[in-house]
Amino acid sequence: MATKHSTDASGKGVDSRIADNKKALFNYAIEERFEAGMVLQGWEVKALREGKVQLTDGYVVIRDGEMYLIGCQINPLRTASTHVSPDSVRTKKLLLHKEQIRRLVGKVEQKGFALVPLNLHWKTGRVKCEIALAKGKAEHDKRDTIKDREGKREVERAMKTRNR
Repeated sequence: MATKHSTDASGKGVDSRIADNKKALFNYAIEERFEAGMVLQGWEVKALREGKVQLTDGYVVIRDGEMYLIGCQINPLRTASTHVSPDSVRTKKLLLHKEQIRRLVGKVEQKGFALVPLNLHWKTGRVKCEIALAKGKAEHDKRDTIKDREGKREVERAMKTRNR
């Protein structure tokens, strides 16, 4: 779901979603969530305003005490500047407090934990990335998720036909 950045009557930015990583909730069991700032180039911000982003294949790594988002694809606009050569899969730096990063390093080194991006959103005019400390789901857990989703759909269909 890509939405454009909008403003309210006072001219201040309204928080809104840019992109969601729907596969993350299916493939991982979320333990903790964090909100990180992103270091972006100008053309990337413009492309995000137009919703030209794919977060599905993205993942987060920690190198030298800093966090990076890899695999997040931001497609450049056709009207990108002529003096900039945009790289759509550029590694983006994430901004988080040192204490939080140190704590995450300890958790990620434990067996089965990974850092995955959940969504990109605007917050007071800045792009934020919600990341999660997550454990990979086993195949039978994924089947349970599908079964629950199907059951909810059946109930909704039954309620819909009953209310007519």
